[in-house]
Amino acid sequence: MRAPGRWARAEWGLLYVTVREPLLKRRLAAVPMTGGAVCLTALLQYVQNQSWGYRFVQDVGAVRVQDPLWLALLRTPLSLYVPALDLPVWGALAQILFVFGIAEICLGWWRTLAIAYAATLAGTLYARLGIAFGPHVPFGLPGSDARVVDTGPSAAVVGLAVFVAWRYGAQVTAAAVTLAIVVEVLLKENLAGKEHLAALLGVAVLGVAAAAGRHGCGRRPPPCQWRPGRRTGRGSGLPPIQS
Repeated sequence: MRAPGRWARAEWGLLYVTVREPLLKRRLAAVPMTGGAVCLTALLQYVQNQSWGYRFVQDVGAVRVQDPLWLALLRTPLSLYVPALDLPVWGALAQILFVFGIAEICLGWWRTLAIAYAATLAGTLYARLGIAFGPHVPFGLPGSDARVVDTGPSAAVVGLAVFVAWRYGAQVTAAAVTLAIVVEVLLKENLAGKEHLAALLGVAVLGVAAAAGRHGCGRRPPPCQWRPGRRTGRGSGLPPIQS
């Protein structure tokens, strides 16, 4: 086998065999939560582009630093599905379908939602701290960003992508996504990029806590490796497939 093929199998082999079987057997029924998330995002995009619906979507799903914290926390769960008005909605829908779908098969729907929410919440809370520190502090933010709507599905997508890649042994992929976010922050001094970086830090904390919990319980899984014909969930150190 050529070197690129061997590298691809080592990087994505375990993730591939984990996702492949449920999709072949159940198709879209294997990712019901993801299907609902895609439909909800598309619906909110349609509504917020209508003259009668823009204010409604802003009131229930748009999070800004200038909002009271309690109100922002109430809006944050729905903000995961409110796409940015200035970006193509098809990109957001494709990201949710691909990343949420893989995560739902690998982690289960409730863990997927929990990590997505944690990533989004990390970005939301960072924005408040950044504005409180001011623009003259590293990673601080100008006061004008208080009126900017927080990042929507993208922070959750980035956080889930890195968490699943790390969890299933695709370290190069996780590093590449992280590097791309760092480059985004360096090239574009905007709120979204820095919130993406905060989302990655929040997910990293979750990953470290999960690993510490497994070791604390005496479970020491071997390194993630994939071999032809190997099934996941037995001897891989990973949880069984949950859909």
